[in-house]
Amino acid sequence: MALDPITAILNVGNSLIERLIPDKNAQEQAKAALVQMQAQGELSQLAGQLEINKTEASSSSLFVAGWRPAVGWTCAAGLVSQFIISPLATWLASLLGYPIRYPELDMGTLLTLLFGMLGLGGLRTYEKTQDVVHKH
Repeated sequence: MALDPITAILNVGNSLIERLIPDKNAQEQAKAALVQMQAQGELSQLAGQLEINKTEASSSSLFVAGWRPAVGWTCAAGLVSQFIISPLATWLASLLGYPIRYPELDMGTLLTLLFGMLGLGGLRTYEKTQDVVHKH
């Protein structure tokens, strides 16, 4: 495992590209884009953000370390509301003779936020499957 974060990000990125993109030509294009990002300094910004994330997560303040879980739970509550509570409430109200229209959430925004968070979680899952150990 590489010691500097930029090389580690490149290695993880290349591994993900190889697993997610079956076409060799598309893989090469994606890897070239990753190298171009490194050349433009975008990966160093990402590495800096990862360090900020680690510092936030280790904070004892709920307002510093707790915002990510709060966003995650908000996404989960939105999904439960939209896909479980809404259909059941609408069905039950209809059975009782009180047809209602349950308010709908903007699922585009919610799913964009959720997929972004799951993408970060997906990288951690990849690290766990590769037995990557973080020393603190």
